[in-house]
Amino acid sequence: MKNSTLHQQTIELYAKQLRVPSFNRYEEVIRQMDKDQSFEDFLIELLKTEAASRMESSQKRKIKTAKFPYQKTFDELDLHRYDHVNESAFRELATCDFIGKRQNIVMIGNTGRGKTHLSIALGINACMQGMNVRFCTAANLSNELIEAMEYKRILKFEKQLAKTDLLIIDEMSYLTFNRHQSELLFKVIADRAEKQSVVVSTNLKFSEWTTLFENETMVSALVDRLTFRSHVLNMNGPSYRSEHANGTTKELSE
Repeated sequence: MKNSTLHQQTIELYAKQLRVPSFNRYEEVIRQMDKDQSFEDFLIELLKTEAASRMESSQKRKIKTAKFPYQKTFDELDLHRYDHVNESAFRELATCDFIGKRQNIVMIGNTGRGKTHLSIALGINACMQGMNVRFCTAANLSNELIEAMEYKRILKFEKQLAKTDLLIIDEMSYLTFNRHQSELLFKVIADRAEKQSVVVSTNLKFSEWTTLFENETMVSALVDRLTFRSHVLNMNGPSYRSEHANGTTKELSE
């Protein structure tokens, strides 16, 4: 018993020093093995456990770093509610192959249609595959760019954005951007063209983007870069939130 405790403490010490904490679960691995399996089989299973543990930790870090406002999964999205996009198209996007192909996604639809939900779900899928993701609203991104410019950190911030495999810009519709903000946003998107993917969600048709930016020529160039090698999704339809709220109200009144 004394030797067993000493062995456990020694294993814990070396596992900590070598940064392989899952090795402390060696007894669990042993219990799951067949009697006829070799020491090599045991070592392989132990290494698999460590690899799985590291992958899980990496996924959690990437999801945290992405700065999602909340977590939503693809399975929680009702794909049958969309008249203009096939379910197979959504499932193809969920594989995140579009990121490897350096393609963009532009979601156009009225409020309450699940654009943010889908954006987050795609971002989480990308994180689970080991990719770097950054989620932000258009307003927050423009403010961060302005602040970085004022404090002479713009190059550093742009390099950080350049390291992301997927940049998600949500709510490109609620605020009007001044010339300076427009130029900074345009540069971020233009720098990613054909290099890294962007997901943009908006309530406005492209023809209405002139209400967001002062420079109409810039709007044309921005749309051109976003839609090249892109998936443009028409997600218009009845608001899910309104339908849900009406259903809840009706239940309470009965």
